[in-house]
Amino acid sequence: MTELRPPPTPLALLIGTAIIAGVSGYMIGIASSLGLLPNPFAAKEPRRRGVDNYDDEEESEAEDIDSSILDHAPNWANGVEADKRDGLRATAAKKAEGKKEEVAKTAWEGSNEECKLVLVVRTDLGMTKGKIAAQCGHATLACYKNLLRAKSPILKRWERTGQAKVALQVKSEEDLETLQATAISLGLVAEVIADAGRTQIASGSHTVLGIGPAPKSVIDKVTGHLKLL
Repeated sequence: MTELRPPPTPLALLIGTAIIAGVSGYMIGIASSLGLLPNPFAAKEPRRRGVDNYDDEEESEAEDIDSSILDHAPNWANGVEADKRDGLRATAAKKAEGKKEEVAKTAWEGSNEECKLVLVVRTDLGMTKGKIAAQCGHATLACYKNLLRAKSPILKRWERTGQAKVALQVKSEEDLETLQATAISLGLVAEVIADAGRTQIASGSHTVLGIGPAPKSVIDKVTGHLKLL
């Protein structure tokens, strides 16, 4: 007659379970380190960024973006020539010469009329909303820098009265250049932004024209006929 073995004690079961779990975990760890099994604790590979992996739908997300895909913006510390050299031409609007224009400019600079900044956007380029927002930001900064260098009293007035900005639209580069020439003839700041060509459109494409800040009545002489964006 065979003798029955007594059942294992709880302590023996606990030790055996711990040994099996330890050996299993060690083997799984070795397999994961060799790439035989997926490691759930390994850091995920960062999303590849750049022109080849560009996604229009992600353009406006708040995330860390590789600087290599960003449009080059004017540097606060740079002058006009440095901005041009670095790749983004915030075109310096050459002030119209002549006594008549200078007198007109002096007259409206001293007025108390509310000021605004107009951003004229080309719609024929097919830019996304995020792209347009970035280009308008470049134009705003370029105009601000222009007036800041000139120490114009218009800038402080615009800042004190809400920094009004209006986005308008045109359908061609020719329209953009015509508006810039008209604005310059009235003594207005008029900065055209040329894209660096790192995302959606060809390098050097003129995207946005910033006009002002200046009194509304003066800017309306240039852009009053345009439609809102």
